[in-house]
Amino acid sequence: MRLVIVSGLSGAGKTVALKQYEDLGYYCIDNIPLDLVQPLLAHAVANPGPRYSLLAVGLDARCDPREIEHFPAVLDALRAQRIDVRVLFLTAEDSVILRRYNETRRRHPLSSPEISLLDAIRLERKLLKPVADLADVPLDTSHMNLHELRAAIGARLPEVGAGKLALLLLSFGFKNGSPEGADFVFDVRCLPNPHWVPELRQLSGRDEAVIDYLDTHTVVLELFTDIKRFLERWLPAFQAQDRAYITVAVGCTGGQHRSVYLVEKLAPVFRERYEQVVVRHRELGL
Repeated sequence: MRLVIVSGLSGAGKTVALKQYEDLGYYCIDNIPLDLVQPLLAHAVANPGPRYSLLAVGLDARCDPREIEHFPAVLDALRAQRIDVRVLFLTAEDSVILRRYNETRRRHPLSSPEISLLDAIRLERKLLKPVADLADVPLDTSHMNLHELRAAIGARLPEVGAGKLALLLLSFGFKNGSPEGADFVFDVRCLPNPHWVPELRQLSGRDEAVIDYLDTHTVVLELFTDIKRFLERWLPAFQAQDRAYITVAVGCTGGQHRSVYLVEKLAPVFRERYEQVVVRHRELGL
């Protein structure tokens, strides 16, 4: 039996995640009280068959706060029964959740006439901290559209970890904040910046002129080689520990030139080693 506990902030994509698991053959139950998880598993064990071999349950702020406080003990008890349990926790920046609620005009489960939407989001973040702290798969959906979210969930399925590793190479700009949930973050702001070359300023690290400019600097190639060797050395160690996915983030000041260039340069190297390599450029919206 495999159990995935899908949790996260309201508006971060939990419903999408559960539907994705359902499409992939999981039996899904949303908003189940934690006290009913053990009886559900007992019923599944008493009725063996494909229906309950893959389970996904939704857990969110609608649960009793006392149950959420006891989540660590519940998780320990499940794993003591040798049940393969994974915890997926979806989060997003406050501003993103605010925008999503304003677009859909839905009511936040913790908001009320006395509690503003922003206060409800912050309260929910605090309430769900016991779950977030134990997440096997933290996933920040702030900069994902629906299709990217579904792809990210698919890449993090427990099945992928069975001898396989999904690798996400992400470029970003430090001026917009570091990405949450990255396993490795490389700061490349020490490299020559094409931003200060007028004819390159409006281009990106995917454009030939910027590539040619950065290729001419020995220090750029040296840093690329060091990052490549580090990942070649340590990614197999994570794969040996049955890790389903790794996120490698490369950041420069604006996330437009140097980080994009290095991610694009790393991608073909690791596509030769791993079946699933995804490239994302956060600041370019790609």
